[in-house]
Amino acid sequence: MDVVEAIRARRTVKAFEPEPVERPLLEELLELARWAPNHNLTNPWRFRVLGPRSLEALKRAAGELAVSEAPAGADVDQVARVTAAKLDRAPTLIACSVKPSGDEVQAAEDRDATACAAYIVLLAAHSHGLAGYWRTPAVLRTAAGRAAIRLPDDERFVGLLHLGRTRSRADPPERKSPAGYVTFLD
Repeated sequence: MDVVEAIRARRTVKAFEPEPVERPLLEELLELARWAPNHNLTNPWRFRVLGPRSLEALKRAAGELAVSEAPAGADVDQVARVTAAKLDRAPTLIACSVKPSGDEVQAAEDRDATACAAYIVLLAAHSHGLAGYWRTPAVLRTAAGRAAIRLPDDERFVGLLHLGRTRSRADPPERKSPAGYVTFLD
């Protein structure tokens, strides 16, 4: 698959087969992330592949957060179950974070580079016939969520990548024409 085809054909998929992505393939995908452009070669990205214990801890934290925000009279057990179930959609989850520098400009560049690294993982997964999507669940901006994935205080959460083999294919959504977002300056 060439890069143009990969960019145009990659889709967000939320229905996966239950088998996790094999570790050697995950290692290959994560190795490719290091080729993301990053100013001063800071390599600011960090990836954590969740295992059963970290996933259970994250699901617990997500359920507790959802219950704390539920409207009065809500079935709190149901709220917690539904919220935690979103983390069970894909068999493989990878938390992506950035370790920014102390310099404000470099920190912004590091976050952008980390987003590029995460997208490389998604594109590379797609080229191997895998499906995926990028989520930013609120639980990973809480102390309990950060603790569940062992995210230290000096790192910032960027995304939770869901990977696996798809149960279905998605048609591409309509996209805005470049005329709506490109300006050529003289």
